[in-house]
Amino acid sequence: QEEKKQLTLKVEELERKLETTSAQNIEFLQVIAKREESIHQCQLRLEEKTRECSSLARQLEMAIEDAKKQVEQSRERAMSRERAAQSKLLDLETQLSRTKTDLNHLRRSKEDAERRFESRLQDLKDRLEQSESTNRSMQNYVHFLKSSYDNVF
Repeated sequence: QEEKKQLTLKVEELERKLETTSAQNIEFLQVIAKREESIHQCQLRLEEKTRECSSLARQLEMAIEDAKKQVEQSRERAMSRERAAQSKLLDLETQLSRTKTDLNHLRRSKEDAERRFESRLQDLKDRLEQSESTNRSMQNYVHFLKSSYDNVF
């Protein structure tokens, strides 16, 4: 009986230990379940953040691509404007050169015309003077003839 009593006490002690261990086991299972739930929630948040990061990375790549296109378009427009400005500058320089050439030609023509005019004017003056001289001579001759006739008659 003593042995039975000791065995019963041992069994009761072992049952208490078993209950305590079972209680601890249940607590551990609850902690593990909470941690697994927490891990699961973290994994869901991680997946969501990963998708969000991927989406943002795609948006960033698209924005960078758009910016590159805009820069290239701006560069092409600037180069086009520069080429147009250079072309216009060349046209204006050509036009200026032609205008200077025309101006020089017109100056030479004017100078030639002035020389011809001066020459013609001088020639006309000489003729006028010669004509006036001839006219005076004729008037003198007529006057002489009148005097002679008056003297004769």
